[in-house]
Amino acid sequence: MNRLSKSAKAWGVLLAASALALGACVLSARAASCGSSAAGFSQWLEEMKRDAAAEGVSQRTLDAALAGVTYDHAVIGRDRGQRIFHQSFEKFSSRLVTPGRLSKARALLQRHAALLAQIEARYGVPGAVLVAIWGLETGFGADNGRFRTMQALATLAYDCRRSAQFHEELNHALKIVERGDMSPAQMRGDWAGEIGQTQFMPSSYLKYGVDFDGDGRRDLIRSTPDALASTANFLKGKGWRAGAGWNEGEPNFAILLEWNQARVYVKTIALLATKLAGAQ
Repeated sequence: MNRLSKSAKAWGVLLAASALALGACVLSARAASCGSSAAGFSQWLEEMKRDAAAEGVSQRTLDAALAGVTYDHAVIGRDRGQRIFHQSFEKFSSRLVTPGRLSKARALLQRHAALLAQIEARYGVPGAVLVAIWGLETGFGADNGRFRTMQALATLAYDCRRSAQFHEELNHALKIVERGDMSPAQMRGDWAGEIGQTQFMPSSYLKYGVDFDGDGRRDLIRSTPDALASTANFLKGKGWRAGAGWNEGEPNFAILLEWNQARVYVKTIALLATKLAGAQ
């Protein structure tokens, strides 16, 4: 067994102390890069712009995407108030899987039967699952959300609760603008930065968005084929097993949890999809 000399031990203690001090400085710097009120948001946003420019985002994109962006109290309120996911499955699902929504879902399943068959042939995800997600996320594209995506993401990136996660999403949203997929004005969605008919986060948009209608653009806002195929591509990318079940305890339930981590919500997706599959 090796034995350390007293001097070596002392040096080790000094190194450990230095490492702790450095770690404390890093944590302090990270803590200073976020906030819990609007007070420091403007300064943070200017620093964020400088960092993005240093990483290659053009000034034109930064000016277009972040002009007029302010701290959004409504976004913070929504982030702090997600009590709905704590409801029982029975109560939660009964509010969402209504006769009206089920009837419309069945009609859309028939209307888009050819499209959904093409998507399933390519990605292995049944139309019933895609229509269920579509209906629960945005009422089949009727309400994609009204929050300004850049403002919502900047607010959450500044907020200390999940700063790192949303800073990455903000960077991905800037990339979407940079490459011309969407303008900042077109990027409106839900309060957490979700975009399109099935509510993709910017990172998922970049990774899984597909041009299924062949018009040369991945348009998850106006193109139903693109939105549904991209959703199927996401699920396939997460490990969806074609032909396997999706209810709790079945192989694809875990894949649906990749879509949304709230178990009560995923069970509701599975319930609606099962009802739709029975209608086929």
